[in-house]
Amino acid sequence: MTRELTVAVGAYDRTLPLMAGLVKIDDVDARFVTAPLEEIFARAFDERAYDVTELSASNYIYLTATGDCPYVVLPVYPSRAFRHSAIYIRTDRGISGPRDLVGRLVGVREYSMTAALAARGVLDDEFGLAARDVRWRYGPADAKDSQPIVRVRPRGVELEPLDGGGNLSDALASGEIDAMVAYKPPACFVDGHPNVRRLFKDYRAIEQDYGRRSGSIPIMHFIGVRREIAETDPTLCLAICRGFEAARRYAAERLSEMQAPFTLLPWGADDLARSKAALGPDYWRYGVGGNERAIANLCRYSWQQGLAPRELTIEELFVPATLDWRP
Repeated sequence: MTRELTVAVGAYDRTLPLMAGLVKIDDVDARFVTAPLEEIFARAFDERAYDVTELSASNYIYLTATGDCPYVVLPVYPSRAFRHSAIYIRTDRGISGPRDLVGRLVGVREYSMTAALAARGVLDDEFGLAARDVRWRYGPADAKDSQPIVRVRPRGVELEPLDGGGNLSDALASGEIDAMVAYKPPACFVDGHPNVRRLFKDYRAIEQDYGRRSGSIPIMHFIGVRREIAETDPTLCLAICRGFEAARRYAAERLSEMQAPFTLLPWGADDLARSKAALGPDYWRYGVGGNERAIANLCRYSWQQGLAPRELTIEELFVPATLDWRP
């Protein structure tokens, strides 16, 4: 029996094969929806708008810890990213390293967003800069950005709205704030502001070293299914896992093509080889196995940074039937 499901995801190389019908989810007639990720997350958490959806890992973890999440996730990770490169600073404030951010005003679109969670986790683990050591300010990333959604007030952390209702990029450019954590380069950085740069200049080398030592790329997003589906149809949940894995494999195999390149990157095959050399041949694997450290880090960060009321275990995050799934 074929089941109809609404599936909301970003359009990536590892999801487009599913969206284009190049691979399938067994016994599922999927209607795919894509939109800005902030919109997908908000509609999923607030309206339960989709049967299957991409979810912010950070927001999922703390909502699950509070018992207030309408979804349960699968060990499928459509977005992963290192976040050393997400930290931007003023160059005229005497900031030369992470510890120089103690007591500084640091902007972030949403304190609870996963990019900020991962960046703060790295700053704490690697450099001893805890979230509570910084004075956080939130607001739109730039003049075109929507207002952020404040879902939780962190324990023991100073978090206030940006003064005057402005945006973070302008505040960094004017010197109203000292630094900013952003999942995409702020407009003032893109425009070449002379007093704005990344905290870590050689971020690729630093991120590769972190990847070698940690064994994986930090997880940003999960794929979630509505709780009633997860609780009543574990077979369907496993089929969804297999479908997303087939799409990931399709993309991974095509990345090395040189006859007619799969991507717009002229040296894409070489970039793939370099990534495998730096991070291992299966650096974007799905499943719980092999990703335990990355998953546990997110749970620990959420608790340490004042978001989740307790530190969740890996077993509490996923549909039980998928814990032993091996892609």
